Amino acid sequence: MVSVYRFVAMSGHPAARAARSIRQRVLDFTLPAPRPLVLPIVWTFLALRAAYYFAVRVFVCEPFFKASCRRCGRGVRTGVYIHWIQGPGQIIVGDGVLVDGKCAFSFAARYCESPTLEIGDLTEIGHGCRFTVGKRITIGRRCHLSSSVWMFDSSGHPSDAGRRAAGLPADDADVRPITLGNDVWIGSCAMIHPGVSLGDGCVVSAGSVVLTDVPPNTIVAGNPARQIVSLPRAVVSRPEAAANGRLGVART
Repeated sequence: MVSVYRFVAMSGHPAARAARSIRQRVLDFTLPAPRPLVLPIVWTFLALRAAYYFAVRVFVCEPFFKASCRRCGRGVRTGVYIHWIQGPGQIIVGDGVLVDGKCAFSFAARYCESPTLEIGDLTEIGHGCRFTVGKRITIGRRCHLSSSVWMFDSSGHPSDAGRRAAGLPADDADVRPITLGNDVWIGSCAMIHPGVSLGDGCVVSAGSVVLTDVPPNTIVAGNPARQIVSLPRAVVSRPEAAANGRLGVART
């Protein structure tokens, strides 16, 4: 069989060249797409697809996520995937929160009785974000987490090789809560390490590895993340204030 394939693929024989020509014509085959005929088909497909994913989101994905939360505010939305939630822990979600795409929430009860993830009002979390919670991760209001952000308050294993080989958990001192202030923006694929606090209005550039606290209204980037520039103090816009009023969020 291999010799026949090599003959057809590489030989200069007229039969082999004809076979290659026929194959190429088949691969290049295409049909015309007259718009008056094709557009109604496309519109029908798009409408059916939108209706299907609307039903999946409203009747499957959102109820599953809300039922998994210890407390869930009004106007909480998800995408069209069921999020991965593993281990006993608490998810506390404020009003108007979006947890888009498919995210992973892992709770490690070996460090405390009730590991907790709290997400503030009007925060948006992108597809592929991961949260590993040993004690607590707190996310403030109006935060934006781009896709594939990973936040973990514990490395999961002790630094000592002998303790790792014995299957022991990380030391309690190495499990340090993470805190995000309000209006924080984290770029795609950033990594937030245990014990980090991000001040109000700060920006973490895509791909950054944050090992230390970030002051308010600061842009950081790199591995490890370093301060790039300071930002003016954030001012809440009128549309956001109107959204607060519509959702019944308490204003400070």
